[in-house]
Amino acid sequence: MLSTAHRVRTATDFSHTVRSGARSGCRNLVLYAVGTGTGTPSRFGFIVSKSVGNAVTRNLVKRRLREAAASALAQRPVGLDVVVRALPPAASASWFDLSSDFERCLASSVKRFSKSGGRKEDGK
Repeated sequence: MLSTAHRVRTATDFSHTVRSGARSGCRNLVLYAVGTGTGTPSRFGFIVSKSVGNAVTRNLVKRRLREAAASALAQRPVGLDVVVRALPPAASASWFDLSSDFERCLASSVKRFSKSGGRKEDGK
């Protein structure tokens, strides 16, 4: 479980991350990452719409993504805001597929963000 300090909670934070973050997509999800500075803890947010499935399926996907985020938090504890949007194929994906897509997309987004020299944070 992610603590409150490690969750993206407000609509403003979600929209800022999605609009100005480095985007990376895989078969099961789309991930947006933006740098927040060195002193702030990394935070994760999840978007799982009804197109993914019924409430039971959506909650299963969210629990799996939260667990993947918790393991990624150990590697990158500070400086990132990440929003993960689950796509409909995530409903039938195995835990292994979902977690490997998450890790691959996170690494790709961080790499893209790093290449831009951190300018994505300011929306420039």
